[in-house]
Amino acid sequence: MGFRALAFAALLTVSCTSAHAQSARDILTSAAFTPSNAATALVRINQALAAADTAIKLNPADQNARLQRALAISYRGKLTRSRADLIAARRGFEAAVAADPRNPEAQMALAGWHLGIVIELGPMVARTVLGARTATGLAALNRSLALGGDRASISSLASLQRIQIDPADVAGARRLAELAAAASAPTAFDRAMQRQATVLVASLRSGNGRSAAATAKLLMPFGRVR
Repeated sequence: MGFRALAFAALLTVSCTSAHAQSARDILTSAAFTPSNAATALVRINQALAAADTAIKLNPADQNARLQRALAISYRGKLTRSRADLIAARRGFEAAVAADPRNPEAQMALAGWHLGIVIELGPMVARTVLGARTATGLAALNRSLALGGDRASISSLASLQRIQIDPADVAGARRLAELAAAASAPTAFDRAMQRQATVLVASLRSGNGRSAAATAKLLMPFGRVR
């Protein structure tokens, strides 16, 4: 996917901000794993975006809300194939990483941006059209794992993306998926991703990497939107 309050004097404002940021996260989590059509998903994504914007207005330093905002824009860009949204999302993820390089969620979001576009468009087109690079994505993914691999969401997303990038790496993806299935799941998003990892493990046990990669694509956030 929190960041600390700025000062005791701002406690009330920070409490409101945290509630709004969590609301944005909750909306995205709920929408991401509920099969729906694109129109319905876009309504929910825009609701999350509005919640994140409200949190940022209350506290411009709320980096969690800024990350949720970038995620909402990224999902919207994916569904609408908007180059402007996808570029704006990348800048938001890069800003989140710059603000806190040790935030595993920010690192994973940046990894997902690069790898998701490479998976969708292929390495050459992804690099030419949007500047997405496999090496950049994998580097951010590895940093995210190093920082938060004990979180179900981090190891689950890593496994889902790794098998799509390299369907031959069944063993590596399975190791990460099994780690996610047994990892800490403190948030709703962690629990949702833990369920996805459990499904992926069953697919990976067949040893068919291409079949598992197809399954992984559906298990990604908003992967079942049609």
